[in-house]
Amino acid sequence: MVEIFKNTNINFLGFRKKAFIISGILIAATFASIIYYGGFNLSVDFVGGTLTIIKFEKPVQKDIGKIREIINNLGLGSPEVKTVGTLDKNEVQITVKKKCEGSFVSDQIKTALSKEYSDNPFTLEKEERVGPKVSAELAQKALIAILLSWMAIVIYMAFRFKLPHGVAAVSGLIHDVIITTGVFTIRDAEISLSFVAAILTVIGYSLNDTIVVFDRIRENTHKGQTGKSFEDLINSSINQTLSRTIITVLTVLFVVSLYFFLGGESTRDLSLAMLVGTIIGTYSTYFVSSPVLMYWNKKWPIKSH
Repeated sequence: MVEIFKNTNINFLGFRKKAFIISGILIAATFASIIYYGGFNLSVDFVGGTLTIIKFEKPVQKDIGKIREIINNLGLGSPEVKTVGTLDKNEVQITVKKKCEGSFVSDQIKTALSKEYSDNPFTLEKEERVGPKVSAELAQKALIAILLSWMAIVIYMAFRFKLPHGVAAVSGLIHDVIITTGVFTIRDAEISLSFVAAILTVIGYSLNDTIVVFDRIRENTHKGQTGKSFEDLINSSINQTLSRTIITVLTVLFVVSLYFFLGGESTRDLSLAMLVGTIIGTYSTYFVSSPVLMYWNKKWPIKSH
């Protein structure tokens, strides 16, 4: 394996108290933003409404503000208007969180655009309506998916390692989910099914990073490194896997950054969740999961296999 750092001896656990303070501030900011905005800004997927995609004949990038103003004047709450796909497609997605029967919303949108934006002909490409019952079921299933993933991880880690490793790993994952969600709530960005997919992806990435470190801890424990405390073993293990972690993180961040900056407005929230989640997931392995494992061992010593 390519090693960027050789023979490093960084005392990662020595920064745990400062890291706990930083994490505490970020988590507090998350809950404060939720209270400030009166809850989550849930997408049509979870609250119901109408999603419409309109394809224009001429470019609309410079006129998106005008289109947004036309839609806002319809009195449909707080609709979201954004371009989707590549710029040459001239497609605009309009999301309205208003539960109406039939094609009432799309008809209003088409009438308004035909009247006030008549110099750019358009066609209705797509219309989706999500009812309150379906949206409630989607929200419930999304929450269940995340909770079941945490339970499965605890069980898996308990079998592969021991129960403390599972608890430590999930502690880090909960931390990741809260802070990644916080970035969205602070920006009052929408929580959609794409966001849930990104969260589940982040959970998988963060867990993989944690497993690599925990596996090295177990390996070093079996070697019986004399004169080393459990805290020293954890620090040694993190330092030994540091090059692998840096290479993996930089690779993921490079790809996701391209997706964020070049992928268009419609994919920006998804890529943002993955960007933040990747960074926070790596951070939590070192400064949340590993310290939790260390504190558990102090309270209830973990016997090696």
